[in-house]
Amino acid sequence: MFIDRVKIEVVAGRGGNGCVSFRREKHVPRGGPDGGDGGDGGNVILEANKHLRTLLDFKFKSIFMAPKGEHGKGKNMAGRGGEDIVLQVPVGTLVKDAEAQGILGDLVSAGQTLVVAKAGRGGKGNARFATATDRAPRKRESGREGETRILELELKLIADIGIVGVPNAGKSTLLSKISRARPKIDTYPFTTLTPNLGLVRVGELSDFVAADIPGLIEGSHSGKGLGHDFLRHIERTKALLFLLDASSTDPGSDHELLLKEIGLYGKDLVAKPRLLCFNKIDLLDEERLVKLPREIDGREVLRISALKGEGLGELVNSLWQLLETHGL
Repeated sequence: MFIDRVKIEVVAGRGGNGCVSFRREKHVPRGGPDGGDGGDGGNVILEANKHLRTLLDFKFKSIFMAPKGEHGKGKNMAGRGGEDIVLQVPVGTLVKDAEAQGILGDLVSAGQTLVVAKAGRGGKGNARFATATDRAPRKRESGREGETRILELELKLIADIGIVGVPNAGKSTLLSKISRARPKIDTYPFTTLTPNLGLVRVGELSDFVAADIPGLIEGSHSGKGLGHDFLRHIERTKALLFLLDASSTDPGSDHELLLKEIGLYGKDLVAKPRLLCFNKIDLLDEERLVKLPREIDGREVLRISALKGEGLGELVNSLWQLLETHGL
């Protein structure tokens, strides 16, 4: 199950209380103060994990509490600190404070961490308050509460190439042919309900990651179909592949629709480098194949049949060159 938005509550550990204690030694009737400090609580930390692709783990558990710090003890023994809890999230997770409506961080690289709830400090024991004028203080500090936050986690996939197209343009079939990804493939619209990632090999030493985005329709930018939910997943792609259906009655109209929708969605998607490609040329007779445009808006349009495997080598090389040309 692909989950890309969740709301969770995180509670950092409270600090332990300081201790009021006095030494008890043989032949020393009035020993000095020896109350230890309380331990700090545990932090709540998010860590980006490159092996995760969904926020599914947070769907069934939404409250995470770090351990408290232990109270201080006599003989100047400090309480043990509470251990931090580290929650693993996919690379590309945007972290927001649901109440303050602010962005706390953006975990865009593997191993990157973010403290989302700071631990409460432990209180000082009475040994800390001894002075020349007060050699037997009975003062100590209570531990402080840890931070509590309601977080909104939003996953935006990170890929080199985002494959966009209208429903049934063949995006999933293409991804399955050029990578080892196995997205659901069928003949009805909106077969792809969630984005899919695939690693595409280029020769023996190079590769790039491609993402198959659910089909866009008229009005996707405003919430129609599935586009509004998943357009954000191409915000972080380095370049786009417009996959056009060569078998449609007006093949060039797909390009206009896609360009319009990503333009209305914003986020500078229109400014991303892009490559155009006609798919399903195996469904065209010779007459229709000849009439198929070679260029659209001054851009060359490649021709492939993802199902038959025609032209895929040229397409992969062209996508790699697109990334290389733009230093991506």
